[in-house]
Amino acid sequence: MKRYLFLSLILYFAVGIVASAQKVRVKTGIEVLQDEHFRRLEGKRVGLITNPTGVDHRLRSTIDILHEAPNVRLVALYGPEHGVRGNVHAGDTVGGTVDPATGLPIHSLYGNTRKPTPDMLRGIDILVYDIQDIGCRSFTYISTMGLAMEAAAEAGIEFMVLDRPNPLGGERVEGCIVEDGYQSFVSPYPIPYVYGLTCGELARLLNEERMIGQRCRLQVVKMKGWRRRMSYAETGLPWVLPSPHIPHPETAHYYPATGILGELGTTSIGVGYTLPFQLFAAPWINGPQLARRMNTLRVPGVIFRPIYLKPFYALFKGEFIQGIQLHLIDTRHAPLSELQFLVMQEAAALYPNHSPLQEADSSRLRMFDKVCGSPEIRRRFTQRFRWNDMRDYWMKDVAAFRRLSRKYYLYK
Repeated sequence: MKRYLFLSLILYFAVGIVASAQKVRVKTGIEVLQDEHFRRLEGKRVGLITNPTGVDHRLRSTIDILHEAPNVRLVALYGPEHGVRGNVHAGDTVGGTVDPATGLPIHSLYGNTRKPTPDMLRGIDILVYDIQDIGCRSFTYISTMGLAMEAAAEAGIEFMVLDRPNPLGGERVEGCIVEDGYQSFVSPYPIPYVYGLTCGELARLLNEERMIGQRCRLQVVKMKGWRRRMSYAETGLPWVLPSPHIPHPETAHYYPATGILGELGTTSIGVGYTLPFQLFAAPWINGPQLARRMNTLRVPGVIFRPIYLKPFYALFKGEFIQGIQLHLIDTRHAPLSELQFLVMQEAAALYPNHSPLQEADSSRLRMFDKVCGSPEIRRRFTQRFRWNDMRDYWMKDVAAFRRLSRKYYLYK
């Protein structure tokens, strides 16, 4: 009996060693900064732009880490959309207040102003940015980062990015760059819709390519152990939802696959149900019929299945509707942003009286164009509702952006 127990213990520890060896753990910027004993911040009055995603691998908030560090003087916090502690609903104004845990003032960057004002930066030597991004242009945190970089440059203070993984990896690039006249808080810079950079790399590109008003004194605290081909699961890091509708790292892949169509307000994309950004549904859709049409396209890495649901809130609240759920079975090879255009293509053929684009009102169409970054996408697509009519335009800037962005890579 003792012999079997001994062998079992050996097997248990051997399996544990192999499992831990296979699990890659990435050190994020805040953890690297901590390993350096915060020397880069010593003697400086620090302002921190963050939200609940700013944590170490033990889920300790960057706010608390910096506040408790003996050689760091954290003096102010700055709240993006959803707020510093994540206590503000999507789209709601973030108010200026005091953080109850630390007593520090919180300045809103999603209210009357989205760019730090001189008053907000008075007494600050360095602005630190620590927020988990999802790698898609229309997610508003990169807008906050760029505006804060501009404000830091104008105030003559430093700007530091504590880098984090891009959950889409560092190789995927999709979509045209934003054109003049279509810049907005959801499409702030001339970059593709999916841009294949970490926040730190993006900050370097924005700074050096003069995509912000004035270059700032930028430093990026690099991660350790991250590689461009990594999935988020391979990092070994916990996931804290960056907004209420991005509950899991996989959701980041669905966001660019459905979010543009979602701006039209004519088709549910799962917001208001348990599968945000993972489906297309409406009262006029026949789920099995649309699923068959979509699967005949043989899109790499994607399977479509019928789904029936009753949204709890938002579009079609309380209505029993049907549609299709996206299953990304191979995220490395599956396209993302084109999926919603393929769905609109097949829906237009099946349900010509209920085209998502034709039923949207003018304000929704303007937002659609802003998120696309160009009115040409809608113009080309609505001629025949064919993805191939707009595909070349949607992808026209990808190769050039890849060449440009490589200069700012921090990781292999």
